[in-house]
Amino acid sequence: MTSHDLVPVPQRLLDSVNSPDDLKTLRRDQLPQLAQELRDEIVRVCSVGGLHLASSLGATDLIVALHYVLNSPRDRILFDVGHQAYAHKMLTGRRDQMATVKKEGGLSGFTKVSESEHDAITVGHASTSLANALGMAMARDALGQDYHVAAVIGDGSLTGGMALAALNTIGDKQRKMLIILNDNEMSISENVGAMNKFMRGLQVQKWFQEGEGAGKKAVQAVSRPLANFMSRAKSSTRHFFDPASVNPFATMGVRYVGPVDGHNVQELVWLLERLVELDGPTILHVVTKKGKGLSYAEADPIYWHGPGKFDPETGDFVSSTAYSWSNAFGDAVTELAKLDPRTFVITPAMREGSGLVAYSKAHPHRYLDVGIAEEVAVTAAAGMALQGLRPIVAIYSTFLQRAYDQVLHDVAIEHLNVTFAIDRAGIVGADGATHNGVFDLSFLRSIPGVRIGLPKDARELRGMLKYAQEHAGPFAIRYPRGTTERVPDGTWPTLEWGTWERLREGDDVVILAGGKGLDYALRATADLDGVGVVNARFVKPLDETMLRAIASRARAIVTVEDNTVVGGFGSAVLEALNAWGLKTPVRVLGIPDAFQEHASVESVHARSGIDAPAIRTVLAELGVDVPVGV
Repeated sequence: MTSHDLVPVPQRLLDSVNSPDDLKTLRRDQLPQLAQELRDEIVRVCSVGGLHLASSLGATDLIVALHYVLNSPRDRILFDVGHQAYAHKMLTGRRDQMATVKKEGGLSGFTKVSESEHDAITVGHASTSLANALGMAMARDALGQDYHVAAVIGDGSLTGGMALAALNTIGDKQRKMLIILNDNEMSISENVGAMNKFMRGLQVQKWFQEGEGAGKKAVQAVSRPLANFMSRAKSSTRHFFDPASVNPFATMGVRYVGPVDGHNVQELVWLLERLVELDGPTILHVVTKKGKGLSYAEADPIYWHGPGKFDPETGDFVSSTAYSWSNAFGDAVTELAKLDPRTFVITPAMREGSGLVAYSKAHPHRYLDVGIAEEVAVTAAAGMALQGLRPIVAIYSTFLQRAYDQVLHDVAIEHLNVTFAIDRAGIVGADGATHNGVFDLSFLRSIPGVRIGLPKDARELRGMLKYAQEHAGPFAIRYPRGTTERVPDGTWPTLEWGTWERLREGDDVVILAGGKGLDYALRATADLDGVGVVNARFVKPLDETMLRAIASRARAIVTVEDNTVVGGFGSAVLEALNAWGLKTPVRVLGIPDAFQEHASVESVHARSGIDAPAIRTVLAELGVDVPVGV
């Protein structure tokens, strides 16, 4: 099945709703039916594979209620991360485009300001919604305007320090705004940490028939029927705010209401209508089920967070037998931890994505998931290294951006023994500009003492990991999204950091490439004479001996990288040649100095001019005899 094969469905309420204004024409008792139709449509659209399913199903009732009460786009509705907002897209005029989500030229998988006036923020990373909402509320008040600001944030995103810091300022400034805490115990992996334990504690405490202190006053300030409503909600939400407990939100100066049933859309509407009128900041804590309404997604929300192609009726799917780079890393580090008891792996909420499920089970006492808190992951690794461990931070390239200062300040200054295993390096494709990992070579090169490697396969990945664990200082090993060949257990090749490998002889024009670019270079030169190809597997340090030799003989050098051309590998080569006074021409091929929109990896590489046909074009421009049409 392709996106063009989606079978039309009979007339539904949903077919008459193409905007928030259309939604408001429905009776309240019709909203549950609309929410179910939205869920059915989400399942149908997501069945083609690669889309965010479980989170969108869980947030549907809440989104219907928000759009029924608020007036978007005048009122600002913000979604943290944005991957749960498929119902929002459908209710704001994009339902007929949902088959294009994450496809080239189609809708983004997240909210995006340039896509719709109803999308309040462009987002893809977690924990940013509250600071954005604070800024919008302060802008509204500074300009003397009148509109509501509502931010939807998951309990997973609330583990991020940026969200907690924003809450602190929100409580201090006391601007009128509504925060919806969408509590489903999940981000992608299970949520972890003290905040998560606090949420679970709220859900199991004894119901208090009468509130005391601030909790009771906050509810009765709206109306006494609201307090009665909370009592009626006991069966679905277990209790209202326990004023006898220490509530961190109230301590920060933010009014807290909840938890309430996040799937009772009519009662959510009733409650939201009253809460949006309160002065100051209010948190509404809603309890939802990730994968709501789809039995197999509710049973395994981790897999169904972003599943492959599946049968929407049965949940049957084709299991992939491909061996990913993440699998290769997970297997290697699980084995490495058996060899070296100092090995300790840290992840910021990406156990499944980083291939660490087996490791977390095999070495539970040498595994730390810090939640969506990349800065904490890096600095915790620094603390471990200071006390004699050899920590490995398993992190996506796009998320390492959030911890640049920690790499520099907490790890690099003291040359600590921390290894960064950087997954999803380079173009990632469908997730687009917010997730492309095309800056790590540039920002890591700028930090003194950080050594950088780009393995061409799982064998080199293992060699680099073992080398890093046996030598002093910080190391960064970057590898792409995609597949590689499996290697036998016990494979630990000896590599000398900073040495390149000639894969194809030739001294007329020499291509220096690493990672995905190396595969393109080999394909581009398969039928060409006089063109050499070098596996430039180390970016810092460069193999200066080989580079000098190449520059002294070659007529031209071509560098190829899956990284921005600004400050990356090509820049490093140019800097070295300039320092040596060598004038060999260098053509730098890489990702242009522009954000790359979502499309397949191959398509982005082609339009960026780094795939095999583009390399052949450049070689022809340099005077190489390149057969046409091959």
